[in-house]
Amino acid sequence: MKIYDRSGFPNPSRIRVVLAEKGLETQIEFVTVDLIGAEHKQAPFLAMNPSGKIPLLELDDGTLISESTAITEYFDNLDGNPTLTGKTPREKAMIHMMQKRAETELMDGVDGYFHYATAGLGPLMQPYVSPEWAGRKEWGERQGARAVRGMKYFDGVLKSRTFVAGDTFSMADITVFASLNFAEAAGLAIPEECTALVAWRSKVAELPSVKNRSGQAFLPEDLKRFGL
Repeated sequence: MKIYDRSGFPNPSRIRVVLAEKGLETQIEFVTVDLIGAEHKQAPFLAMNPSGKIPLLELDDGTLISESTAITEYFDNLDGNPTLTGKTPREKAMIHMMQKRAETELMDGVDGYFHYATAGLGPLMQPYVSPEWAGRKEWGERQGARAVRGMKYFDGVLKSRTFVAGDTFSMADITVFASLNFAEAAGLAIPEECTALVAWRSKVAELPSVKNRSGQAFLPEDLKRFGL
């Protein structure tokens, strides 16, 4: 199997944690995609994934699977023992609900802030993700505020739960953790009052699949070239 990604970026890092959790790292060939050079927005990559996003999984039979949630579902169910996406109907429902909230209430806000209120990935990517218009930066700032509201939401959730969707580590935790690392690199700090979220983040960072994953930073050194 092949995964087209870029080590260190938020969504690829989600899948690398999944692979570590499932013990599948050695079965994967990683193909690096040049995000800063906008390789994922060019015709050869778009022929594989029309959304122009990574990661992208290619199975041995040529099947292509995009979207981090779908890739996680595939890997989690290969051994018949889904530990990250739920076993019972209730577990599945809770995990998928919180996964969606992690994306819409947190990760999407960070992404909007990064691409519109900062230099993002630089000039080669700007025509694809952040065209110039008068309210560009203001809109990006609003997305950043949205992400901070998401942090406060998850802080409230984690005051009464061990993990984001319940008592066990799941796909939703991976997404929230990746989002917080993305936010930190983009310059969005967790509010001081979010003590439950901070404690949860420290705990998750020590899990073997997270601590020992491939690539120790969610955002690589590339982004520091753009002032992040």
